This record gives sequence, C-alpha cells and structure tokens, in this order.
Amino acid sequence: MKAFTLIIGLLFISGCSTVYPNKDITGLAFPVVTGQSLEKNTVAIPTDFKDEMTLLLIGYKQNSQFDIDRWLIALDMTETKVSAYEIPTIQGLFPQMFSTVIDNGMRAGIPKPLWKGVITVYSDGDKVQAFTGNENASNARVVLLNKQGKVVYFYDQGFAVAALNEVRSQLASQP
Repeated sequence: MKAFTLIIGLLFISGCSTVYPNKDITGLAFPVVTGQSLEKNTVAIPTDFKDEMTLLLIGYKQNSQFDIDRWLIALDMTETKVSAYEIPTIQGLFPQMFSTVIDNGMRAGIPKPLWKGVITVYSDGDKVQAFTGNENASNARVVLLNKQGKVVYFYDQGFAVAALNEVRSQLASQP
C-alpha cells in the first residue's frame, strides 16, 4: 500500500508532463483552447476575446505566479491599457482530476472581482505548452494577441522592464 501511495505521489508531482522546447511563436495564430474562469465560465481562447489586443500571462507552474504578479503590477503602475488574463495552464491527467481543489485554492487567494481574469486551462494544457514550449517552466509566458488571435508579441523569460516596454510599444503601434 505504501508503494502504491508513493507511486501515485510521484506521478502527481511529475504530472506525467512532457517537455517541449521553447520557441518564438510571434506571427503565429494562437491555438483555440478551452479553459474555465474562476467564476466557472467556459472560455474559448482566443475566440472569446473581442478587444483589439489581449495580453495572456501564461503560467505552467505555481512559481510562475511570481512573474505574473510582477507583470500585473507593472501594467497597473504604467497605466497600460490592455485586457490582461492570467492563464494557469496545466498538462496531464492528475491535475485535471484535482482541478476543483486547484481552482478552489486559487479562489481562496485571489479577490473575487479578479476571478473573471483568471482562466485555467486543463484539458488543452498540453496543446498550449507544445505551442509555446515549456522549458524553464517557472517563467511566465507573455503573449500579446491581436483581435484575430495572432501572436504579435511573445516573451518567455519571466518579467523584465525591457519586455514590458516592448509590449507597450506594440500596443502604441496598433491602430
């Protein structure tokens, strides 16, 4: 019984995850994936986004939250006008099995008015990770999409002021 518990624990920790090489996805169409907001609304990404530009802050591990928080603070402090969404993206069967526990944990730590901006991707998590790459998985992936769902800016090195300035530049150059 202890061996079975140990095996299940190790599988859960590893998440049966596949490592995909990082790549530049600028210019590509973001794949259509489905997630659920913390408000429990199903969201088709990027199909349901109607703004001219949408910023996705994608996290593959809990440690990604550090980068995502810095991005959100920086966007606020610089008064950057863009619809931004946190996209926790988890691959593997075990996280899907525990999605309610994971989501409830996020709800406990995130103020309710912000729940609509957090969209967790479980069943399509592998699709997103394969698209962006997931090496250095603790780094947030920053994806700026146009209205057609095309990636106009991509950054996978966490947070940097230069990257923030590049996002702001991309936003300023849009009609």
